[in-house]
Formats: sequence, C-alpha cells, structure tokens
Amino acid sequence: MSISARERFLAICRFERRGDLCLLTPYFNGFWDQTPKEWVQQGAPEQILDERFRTAYFQFDDMHFLRDEIKSCQHKTYIDIGRGVTWGFAPPPIIPTYEPRLIEEDDRTITLINQGGVKVRVFKDNPDTMPMFLDRPVRDRATWNEYKKRLDPNTPERWPSDWSAYVQKMNSKAEPTTLQVGGFFSFLWEWMGLERLLYMLHDDPSLIEDMMEQICYLETEIVKRVVKDIRIDCAMFLDNIAFKAGLLISPAMVRKFMMPRYRRVTDILRSSGVDVIFNDGDGDVRELIPLWLECGINAHWPLECAAGNDAVALRKKYGQEIILAGNLDKRALSKGKDAIREEVMSKVPFLLESGGYFPSVDHTVPPDVTLENYRYFINTIREVAGLEKLPE
Repeated sequence: MSISARERFLAICRFERRGDLCLLTPYFNGFWDQTPKEWVQQGAPEQILDERFRTAYFQFDDMHFLRDEIKSCQHKTYIDIGRGVTWGFAPPPIIPTYEPRLIEEDDRTITLINQGGVKVRVFKDNPDTMPMFLDRPVRDRATWNEYKKRLDPNTPERWPSDWSAYVQKMNSKAEPTTLQVGGFFSFLWEWMGLERLLYMLHDDPSLIEDMMEQICYLETEIVKRVVKDIRIDCAMFLDNIAFKAGLLISPAMVRKFMMPRYRRVTDILRSSGVDVIFNDGDGDVRELIPLWLECGINAHWPLECAAGNDAVALRKKYGQEIILAGNLDKRALSKGKDAIREEVMSKVPFLLESGGYFPSVDHTVPPDVTLENYRYFINTIREVAGLEKLPE
C-alpha cells in the first residue's frame, strides 16, 4: 500500500521505516541559483530552471514551507537592481521591509540598501556570491528601538488575508508542512553585523536581551496562532552560531541568552504534537547538539563536512535522540563518479538502515557540479535504497 510523502517523512523521523528514502526539496536538496543555469549550458532542457520541474525530474519528495505565506522567517526574494543584474536576498521577517535603494555603481559593483536595511556591495559579474556588507541598520539602542517596530507579530501584512481558506488549503496537503520559526543569534548578526554583535554581548548585554526577547515574542506569537489551526509536521530554526573551527560564542552565552528562549518556542510546538524540530546551523555544531537537545531541538541539517561534522559518528553517539539530514560532501560531487560513490557508500547505507536520516549534500549544490555528476549522485543514493535509476 502506498503512503503519502507526509506519512513517509514522519515515519522516517520516528525511526519506523528504516532503509526508506525520502529526498526532500526544496530545502534539503537545493541549488545555487547559478547551478541550473550551468546545466542548461551543458545541454539540459530549459525547464530545469523551474523548481517544480526539478522536483519531478529528480523524483524528490516535496516539503511545503509556510514561509511563503506567513512572514515568520527569512525567505529569498529577487530584485532587479538594474544594469541587467538580478540579485537574490533573504530579508529578515520585518514589516515593512526597506525599499531597495541604489547608492553607487562602478564597472564591477553595485552598492545598495537591501530590503533588510543593510548596505551591501554586489558584484555584477557574479551576483550569486556573498556581497560585501558595508553597514547595518541596528548600531545602538536608539536604532534598535526604531527597528523593533517592524517586528510586530500582529501586523496584518504578516498573515494571509483569508485565514480560514488558507488553513483549509494547508491542512489538505499530502506533503509534510514545515513552519520556520527563525533564530536568535542569526537575526542579530544580520541586523548588527558579527563584530558589533560580539562586542555588544560583552558591553551591553541588556540590549542583547531586549533584542532576543522581541524575537522570542514574535516567534511564540506566530507559533501559537499557526499550531492552533494548521497541522504542522516539522519546525525549523535557522541559527548559525558556529563556523568551520567551532562556536562563535561560548556555550555559557548560548545557555544564558538563547536556551531559555528556545525552550519557550519548543514548549509550544511540542505541546501541540510537533516533535520534529530542526536547526539549520552552519559550521561545526558538535558542541551545540547537546545544548539544542536540552531545548527540544532534535534534528540537524546541513552538517557541513568541511567543519568536521560526521553523521555516522553522531548517529553512533546519540542513537535515536537525533534526526539527521545532509552531511554528504558537496565537494565530492565535482571530483567525478569514483569520489561521489565513495562519499555516498561511506555514509548512506549505514544511515538509511539506522533510520532518522534524510540524504542531501551538506548545503546547496554549487555550479561546479555537472548535471551528469549530480544525476549519478542521486542514482547512487537510490541504488542504496533499492530503487531504480532516474529515467534518462
């Protein structure tokens, strides 16, 4: 008997379908904007630029994110900044957003204020790369007091206009539904910049407390309204507190500033039956996993390989306490089929059989990965799961 994508997703999360495969999109199996464009240059049909086409083409399982309709978190949007340059950016959950504004231009770059109020310099020849961050909207208590007015959870524009119809539509979906609930450190980083944030943690901790408290108020109010009416299968924080070499702040600071607020959000989720709670955290998260577990966060992606994360080791250490996704080294996909096969076979057979695992590269697929290599990657995973290759 066939089961829905939602049923498969939840059964894998609960370790009830060991060996089963669920390749989730658009989040876990995503691509740089430039990657499908490169594939078209390699001879792929132009339809591969369309996300829905890629979902069918690679036989992915769709996951619906409420971020498309409820302004609870960052969601990538695109703006035409002129001169033939389109730039994609994920503004924070502020309403209203800032009006994008061109500041200056030279032969190589365009400098603008983006929708999040951040002054950035974008490279014309490669707008998909990380821009240069020149200034941030929150610099002190006075600028924060102005900025926080944009974080009201009850602003009408934050919600679908016909709530009853929206609820009915969401509850009829067969795919898993995910609510992104934002983060704490990552939002402050976006609003203040990393250097200023790290100094403020020491110099003005009461300001940091006020900022995180406003985020927590926004997140808890949104979560309470959503779970009251909508069937939520999964929630996801986005908090990048680590980089390649370790944590950006101490575990003591995580415990002081963030853990009580994580708990306030996860308590609402879990009391409503949402027991799959991810954190999308880049860098080396190994020291954070036990802290997140204390807060009710039990699932982790992307588990970047370059930062030392090893999903096999994490499964052996934590068993069924944690759900894992990602951790397949994207760098292997540009090295050829032997490297791809070695990467997949060193992890996926054990992890699929153990349960609670969703394969994907350890973030998004970069443009140096050919379509041929990516198809081979997907087909090797499908082989482990006993499935036929993708059709030609």
